[in-house]
Amino acid sequence: MSSIAALSPTPFGRLLTAMVTPFDADGHVDFALAGRLARYLVEEGSDGIVVCGTTGESPTLSWQEQHQLFKTVRKAVGSGVHVLAGTGSNSTAEAIEATSEAAAAGADGALVVVPYYNKPPQAGLEAHFREIANAAPDLPLMLYNIPGRTGCSLAPQTVARLLDCSNVVSFKAASGTTEEVTELRMECGSQLAVYSGDDSLLLPMLSVGAVGVVSVASHLVGRRIKAMIDAYFSGNGSLALGYHEQLQPLFKALFLTTNPIPVKAALELIGWSVGPPRRPLIPLNSQMKAQLSQVLSDLN
Repeated sequence: MSSIAALSPTPFGRLLTAMVTPFDADGHVDFALAGRLARYLVEEGSDGIVVCGTTGESPTLSWQEQHQLFKTVRKAVGSGVHVLAGTGSNSTAEAIEATSEAAAAGADGALVVVPYYNKPPQAGLEAHFREIANAAPDLPLMLYNIPGRTGCSLAPQTVARLLDCSNVVSFKAASGTTEEVTELRMECGSQLAVYSGDDSLLLPMLSVGAVGVVSVASHLVGRRIKAMIDAYFSGNGSLALGYHEQLQPLFKALFLTTNPIPVKAALELIGWSVGPPRRPLIPLNSQMKAQLSQVLSDLN
């Protein structure tokens, strides 16, 4: 391998923001605000936007709301920005339908989470993702492994078998370990683009072969995260490490409790009135909000 940058492709750029879903005072999706927020995130360094992922509260959104959000963000940011639609479900049939709709609506990719709650075995996971890939063969897929939420984990060996589907091109690693990236690299080589699903592990994951991040903190410090990534890939490890250490308090504060509760509170603190999360999530309590406010103040 001749250089770090040549290790893997970057099908969606290096910095993707897992965008929150704004709600108005009545709890309805605020589509106009979603469009403005998406444009702001691009201005702050995001190469792409992930709509209706975990941070976007997909479990409490109807499929109609999700589809409209995707269309709103797609129109807001234009064709020069990658827009991925969260289309995962624990029902294979639902995930196929949502992924096919995203492809028809002009998505650049789909984020497809491991089925949750029903805990399929590896053979079931392989069949699930293979059927989704085959239903939308021209739409690049990012497989999303987050066992802390789904109750099961997609094994690197299963991912390797799925690479015979030409549109399985990337993987969001959110198991909380750098070992997952290494195992994926050993099974899949440079054919698979691995993205960190954890801001605090971004730099360590880059060092073992990840190509970028699907970020929550980029709502707040997108330019600095982009600068850290650029520093790493330009060979300036000390500068990248400096950003990594500077941003750790924020990365940790955004997970004081369940995501996206803290990031929605943080956005309110910097002037983006995106509304509280939908039930069963609740707004950030006053003690945690004070902690978060102090971290933001220290960063600025």
